[in-house]
Amino acid sequence: MIRDHRDVINIYQTLYKSFGPQHWWPGETPFEVVVGAVLTQNTAWRNVEKAIENLKKAGSLSLDKFYKIPVKKLAKLIRPAGYFNVKASRLKALASWLKSICGGRLTHLEKIKKDKLRSLLLDVYGVGPETADSILLYALNKKSFVIDAYTRRIFSRHGFISGSESYDTIKKFFEQILPKSEKIYNEFHALIVKLGKDYCRKKPLCSICPLQEDLMKFMNPSSGTGAPGQVKKENRWKAIQGASVRNF
Repeated sequence: MIRDHRDVINIYQTLYKSFGPQHWWPGETPFEVVVGAVLTQNTAWRNVEKAIENLKKAGSLSLDKFYKIPVKKLAKLIRPAGYFNVKASRLKALASWLKSICGGRLTHLEKIKKDKLRSLLLDVYGVGPETADSILLYALNKKSFVIDAYTRRIFSRHGFISGSESYDTIKKFFEQILPKSEKIYNEFHALIVKLGKDYCRKKPLCSICPLQEDLMKFMNPSSGTGAPGQVKKENRWKAIQGASVRNF
């Protein structure tokens, strides 16, 4: 890591001041959040919303219904989310696991310690680290920071990480810096998503980004925050613009 860790807090404060509270995750029940965490894999949220709406109209958005519904019927309902056959199988596996471990009552999962529960989730078919942490944080209010593609993109461009680190390495980086608060974890991740979608895109809009000042601070060696051996300011800028197309 090549930046002052305190700058991470500054970024959070800047984003919160710029965007305000994000009210994320949009779900009426913890189980809806769990379903959304699987449906959002490799697709835009607008597609997830369409699939969720289909499930609601069919009266199928409950753990009991998921446990009983045929996988082909479930796949048809969630078709807008893409990869619907794969996701239907993953949702069925997750529903079966929830039935077995908590009898269908998600509140019972709150009694299980976070690290143990995360390990159990990762053993479920189709549940990777990002999905597991989304469920822990947004459905169960556990202090588990979520790392996604936006996090890698933004914080590598700003010099905190290289972007090639493992998921758990980046997760640990944030959890060591941030206050141990599920509310802050929740809000910061949502703000990162907002920034990644609207400004720090594959082709970034740096000139109007709320974090433009922080990026200039990183790129300018005279500020004292750049890492030794970094290329000159103009070459850094070219590198960020080029990487936006090649690597993100």
